Amino acid sequence: MSDLTHTFAIDATPQEVYEAIIDVRSWWGATNIVGRTDQVGADWFYLVPDIHYSKQRTTELAPGKRVVWEFTDGYLDFIAAKDEWIGTTARFDITPEGVHTRVTFTHEGLASADECFDVCQDAWRHYITESLQTRIQTGHGTMRTREEDEAAVRQHAESQR
Repeated sequence: MSDLTHTFAIDATPQEVYEAIIDVRSWWGATNIVGRTDQVGADWFYLVPDIHYSKQRTTELAPGKRVVWEFTDGYLDFIAAKDEWIGTTARFDITPEGVHTRVTFTHEGLASADECFDVCQDAWRHYITESLQTRIQTGHGTMRTREEDEAAVRQHAESQR
């Protein structure tokens, strides 16, 4: 049983990576997020109607080093344990490596035995290793469409049969 993790290295400074991470709307969902994502203690919300709702509290902002969110409320419509994310934590560790910066994302408390793990692994893979990485490189992330989210949920349901 291990936490969900994604890692990539990029040609950017730790501060550039940090600034991209806290600009959550630019890589996780411009229209899906409500609230401040760049202030310790701030609560903010992510919503894809009929699929996913989560409330995050930003608990740590260490410029150029780390960003941490605590999931304080949530609802995953596509699994039986709808509240599976509540009490888990998202952590971004930013580490300089020569001319590159390593980004390690860990969804602490979300383990391979959890019902949403496969769908969440796929979604986080997209948002971390594709959208966030593209955001750091170009200034704009690559959000998934509602249709892509629905297809992932359908694929998960089919694999559970």
